[in-house]
Amino acid sequence: MPEGKRKVLLVEDAFSLAVVYIDWLERAGFECVHVDTGKAALSALEADKFHVMLLDLNLPDTNGMDILRRVWEQKIAVTVVVVTGSGSIKTAVDAMRAGAYDFIVKPAAEERMVTTVRNACEREQLQETIAEIRDDYADGNFQGFIGKSPVMLGVFKMIENVARSKATVFVTGESGTGKEVCAEAIHKSGPRRNKPFVPLNCAAIPKDLIESEIFGHVKGAFTGATTDREGAASAADGGTLFLDEICEMDVDLQTKLLRFLQTGTVQRVGSDTVTPVDVRVICATNRNPHEEVEKGRFREDLYYRLHVLPIHLPALRDRDADVLEIGLAFLQVFAEEEGRGFRAFSVEAEDKLLAHHWPGNVRELQNVIRNAVVLNEGDVLTDGMIRLSGPSRPVGPALPFTGVRSAADAAAQSPQSASPPTGVDAEGKKILRVVLGRPFVDLERDVITATFDLCGGSVPKASKMLKMSPSTLYRKREEWTRTETDPPASQ
Repeated sequence: MPEGKRKVLLVEDAFSLAVVYIDWLERAGFECVHVDTGKAALSALEADKFHVMLLDLNLPDTNGMDILRRVWEQKIAVTVVVVTGSGSIKTAVDAMRAGAYDFIVKPAAEERMVTTVRNACEREQLQETIAEIRDDYADGNFQGFIGKSPVMLGVFKMIENVARSKATVFVTGESGTGKEVCAEAIHKSGPRRNKPFVPLNCAAIPKDLIESEIFGHVKGAFTGATTDREGAASAADGGTLFLDEICEMDVDLQTKLLRFLQTGTVQRVGSDTVTPVDVRVICATNRNPHEEVEKGRFREDLYYRLHVLPIHLPALRDRDADVLEIGLAFLQVFAEEEGRGFRAFSVEAEDKLLAHHWPGNVRELQNVIRNAVVLNEGDVLTDGMIRLSGPSRPVGPALPFTGVRSAADAAAQSPQSASPPTGVDAEGKKILRVVLGRPFVDLERDVITATFDLCGGSVPKASKMLKMSPSTLYRKREEWTRTETDPPASQ
């Protein structure tokens, strides 16, 4: 939808400010509707669709936080940006926890407001797209794949789109990410689903036999060829031929493969007869095919002939909480196979699985869960039962929470006096106090690190509390750790 048609609901009781805000936003191409009470805001949300709501917290008939909670509870599809004269960071944190996308303190600058609304609109459009895709794959299972992360929902949608085409698909991704599962999903989702799906691993077949495996041979074509043999290309006639690890193929054979793709015909080794076949080709590699072309190991003309519809499968470490869903599926299958009673993971086990980098991806996860099930007994799989190798991200807080570094540091950064970083309110709940006048990235760091401390270092708990993906939290902590450990720049 064009930006000019993006609708903004402005909830502001100060008429003079509302006039200014409307002028800014309409000049930026947005359509604005203004209301001055909470009741009118809720009525407007019920009557019309808005992409963004600019919400003042101090309204004459209600607190804006109540409106924000109503939006969250009723799952109203609008991105909320809170605008208030209160500069309290606690208010900002409360607003974020209640579902606000961003927080603007009055007096607001035109550039800041327009940029924030534009970003909120882009976020709303992305949420709409993800919601549509998520509805299509609500159960998190798709043709052998398990997962609900946005990146995998995009892969599922891509598979369905390319399945209807006859064009060649090139699947890339690290080893163990499920490239053959992807190829078979494309086959099963398309019009060739009732025809053969023939997979062939180009790296597992000796160089002198690969041509025969693909195209077949006639009796006497070479030593050991005692009978005529149909190749994979002929066996896949009418269906799909999947060539895994295509970059391992010898350059000389790449020429013959290119001819096959261009002509749609097969010539068996040792034969002069050319036979037409109807095959949809899907290939895959765990290498970077463009780099292989640059290094002369892969023909450029073959690369462009194959690289028509590319699909990249993300690494398991980039799929957020999918690791837990996939791990639970493996746990249930292996527990039944081995006669064990495991039904779930402990919170500490979930942390351990989320923290691992998974260099072997889904295949490594499968082996880890099977190992744990075979060697242990119980109803809940604990972290002590999980044996991992290789690097992991820190499970506990990467940095100790200090709020502000010290009173002296805080005073140097802000003209306001420093206050203790943590405390409790009248109800005994833990609260966070920070000094204003510091960059937002520092305030964000304090909030996230304090939440980790509150959750005992549990990433799943902190992720749910902050409504942020686990991978985002890990990435931020690693960046902060790197900043703390990097040597100072030379003067």
